[in-house]
Amino acid sequence: MSRTTPQRTPPIQIDAPSIPAASHAASPAGPLSPGSLRGILSHWRFRAPDSTTPHARAPLTHRILAARGVTDPRFLDATLRDLHNPSLMPDLDKAAARILDALDRNQSIVVYADYDVDGVSSAAILSHLLHALKPDVRLATYLPHRLEEGYGLNREAIARLADEHDLIISVDCGITAAIPAREAKARGRDLIITDHHTPPKSVTDLPEAFALVHPLTPGHTPYPFPHLCGAGVAYKLAWRLATLSSGGDKVHPPLRALLIELLALAAMGVIADVVPLLGENRVIARFGLQQITRSSIVGVRALCEESKLHEGIDASDIGFRLGPRLNAIGRLGHARAALELLMTTDADRAATIAKSLTGWNDDRRRIEGDISTQAEKLAVDSGMTSDGHRAIVLADAAWHRGVIGICCSRLVGLFHRPTILLQQEGDLCHGSGRSIDGFDLHEALAACGSHLESFGGHSMAAGLKLRTDRLDAFRDAFVSYVNARLAPGDLIARTLVDTRTSAAELSIDAVAGMAQLAPFGRENPEPRLLIENAVIQGTPRTFGSAGNHVMFDVMHESRPLRVKFWKGSTLLARHAVRLARNTRVHLLGTPKLDTWNGNRRVEFTVHDLAIADA
Repeated sequence: MSRTTPQRTPPIQIDAPSIPAASHAASPAGPLSPGSLRGILSHWRFRAPDSTTPHARAPLTHRILAARGVTDPRFLDATLRDLHNPSLMPDLDKAAARILDALDRNQSIVVYADYDVDGVSSAAILSHLLHALKPDVRLATYLPHRLEEGYGLNREAIARLADEHDLIISVDCGITAAIPAREAKARGRDLIITDHHTPPKSVTDLPEAFALVHPLTPGHTPYPFPHLCGAGVAYKLAWRLATLSSGGDKVHPPLRALLIELLALAAMGVIADVVPLLGENRVIARFGLQQITRSSIVGVRALCEESKLHEGIDASDIGFRLGPRLNAIGRLGHARAALELLMTTDADRAATIAKSLTGWNDDRRRIEGDISTQAEKLAVDSGMTSDGHRAIVLADAAWHRGVIGICCSRLVGLFHRPTILLQQEGDLCHGSGRSIDGFDLHEALAACGSHLESFGGHSMAAGLKLRTDRLDAFRDAFVSYVNARLAPGDLIARTLVDTRTSAAELSIDAVAGMAQLAPFGRENPEPRLLIENAVIQGTPRTFGSAGNHVMFDVMHESRPLRVKFWKGSTLLARHAVRLARNTRVHLLGTPKLDTWNGNRRVEFTVHDLAIADA
């Protein structure tokens, strides 16, 4: 698919609410109640009852862990030994034995992958390991076209692949693919499904496959950690293939080195798929991030070079720089080039692909911006952002199906309610949905399943397809379902506060120590700390080439502190620049270390604020 520049639409303006006062403050100089406080963007609530014990009695990092209920003494010191035995996963040993048998018999193998970062990295992990076990392996990969074939296994593709290959292995898809699985069986081909998405509730609804490798396969003892992504499952299978081929629990040194290397790919899948960064996911992400910039995989190095990442990368670099590049081509065209990048041994070819992925990502950003702007206006104009309409369901024939999932996330962030966007294409609508914490989107779609042709995903994100003539009925059913389960108060974003702090406590050493909590992501977010009754010094000022960031200094308990509002929260920055000198504010944010000309100092990135002098 060639890239085209979409027509731009003018941005819309959504009125900002007035800056709320700290209504729960006993007095301008008094402590906040441990109940909720309304900031500009959200309600604040302490994760745990926050005592008035002086800060010095417990180190900052320890208070954060205590607030989050983390009692595992190894949380800060986890190692690769904390990963569970792969054999504990249902059917994994059976799958590994069948794959090794295929290698021994020189059978043809095809890996069928999803087209997102998780799927592409899963396919690359398994492919690298199979090539290491048998350099002349008869191996192919297959990624469906997002727009032409849609997500997951499809019967037509499985029929073709079954005629061409002896063994089919899915990665990051397939756990609900009953019809494609029957096609493989009818053609006499073994199908191994590896997946992590929500499985059917009943054993009788599972696909008839040779092996179903899934942490939560019905009818099997659950795997100890149920939150792996597709790349995590593929990594566990690769690990077991390495041990079995080595003749025991010890892995031959070359394979061991490869498994360490493949953590870089697994980390990309873990972070890009936004699974909880706890347990095994956190271990994989932590050690995989360390591998990325020193990777021997030429495509990973080329991707880092193109993204201008050279050392010390964190989870946000995957989420905002590497991941979007790998995802974009699959959203607008075909993802095969992204997989080729992670598989090629040709450095020049890798550099060429990496550069092209940047171009695709630039196009994706333009298209996404246009759709989001249109969808925001439609949501407001149609009344879908009112308290009585607690879900958004919108459709448009001109929207690009490949990017509407990202646009859903934008609307959820703006209006804090489950959101589904669809592209109308003749008699069918293809769409994506995103949810808010505490609302199971997959369960909601199942409840409205009579209106749908198909759907799949998990509690926070899903894809769906329905007939155009069922759109209105589905919208009514979905909104009714959501309205019955969410109250108007659930439509206001909530920010969990880890603990109070002070400018004096935020020393360079204390803030540097918070890095032990990383990597940050879902269910292990960056710390959110509360500074009460800080007094603005001087006049807030904008900075940056576009002038869309804001900073000012505050005085807190006789200590100065610089605070910054980044463009990612334009609503907050728009308010901050109007704040007057000597205004007393409560600040909710994350301390950061800023390095300039070899000097380090602590700055406070503000995520929300409330006026204290009211």
